[in-house]
Amino acid sequence: MANLNVAVLGVPDYAKDLGKKGTTSDLTFYNLKRGETTVTFVEPNRYPERLSPLFYAISMAKKAILVVDAINPAFGEEVLMLHCLDIKDGIVVLRNFLSKEQVAPLIKGTAVEGYQFMDDDKNAIREMLLAQASALKESCDSQVGAMPVDHFFNVKGVGIVALGCVREGNLRKHDELMVIPGEKTAQVRSIQKHDSDFNCAGVGDRTGMALKGVELEDIDRGTVLTNDKTIKSISYLEAKAELVKYWPSPLKEGMVLHLGHWMQNVPARIAKATFGGDYHKPNLTLVLDKVLVHRPGDRGVLTYPEGGKLRVVGTIELP
Repeated sequence: MANLNVAVLGVPDYAKDLGKKGTTSDLTFYNLKRGETTVTFVEPNRYPERLSPLFYAISMAKKAILVVDAINPAFGEEVLMLHCLDIKDGIVVLRNFLSKEQVAPLIKGTAVEGYQFMDDDKNAIREMLLAQASALKESCDSQVGAMPVDHFFNVKGVGIVALGCVREGNLRKHDELMVIPGEKTAQVRSIQKHDSDFNCAGVGDRTGMALKGVELEDIDRGTVLTNDKTIKSISYLEAKAELVKYWPSPLKEGMVLHLGHWMQNVPARIAKATFGGDYHKPNLTLVLDKVLVHRPGDRGVLTYPEGGKLRVVGTIELP
């Protein structure tokens, strides 16, 4: 059973008629299941007041539904975040008599440009997504995997349970996993997907794992459970960044940005910024407030929560 993760943006509670409500915090999850086919919808809460839920919701997704009620700064910010996270597959739903001709020029040149425009018909959207989810193939061939944790809790009689979406490879029942950052390891006691027990979880699966060998204080949002020895932990990096085309001025030393990757959103102070002919493509030296966990060659998202109407800065290569 493969799972399709979909970020739902633009209108709060739009997904309540697409799936059954599940975990709620700064994110709300809605689950849709038909036979062995499953779709997980993720909505950001407390956005646009807070930017991080938008990043987290899109970071978890393979596809997006962008509901457009008005052309405003939040719409522009959602488009830029989708672009920075490279979500090229999605749906645009127009409401309040907005037309495709009004919106198309605003998304041209972004990842959203190729999205399918659909009517505000939740039955049609649900059926299309179920069909796409049913076409996904899942295997348990990989010997390594990684899952960033988005929620975690203690269950009486079970122990620590971590929830997340598998981002690479496979994780299996009885696997011994590194708990990063930190030096702890944990054994997978059991795996659940959409309330059913499984022996394996693969890429995209929304998964609950009961863990042995860790305590609640050993885990946080953004903790990565993995047996992939190539995954890195960094608190400092020098790398090339690419700013969104609307960013108005060069980045300056001393600015505190946020660096997002998977379920991590870490304050990052610019220790050095150098430019060639284009300030939109700087080389940055960043000092992080916390350890960032990533695969070599991944891409992080830079944001500036104090930036007013423009808070999405761009992307940066991770070494």
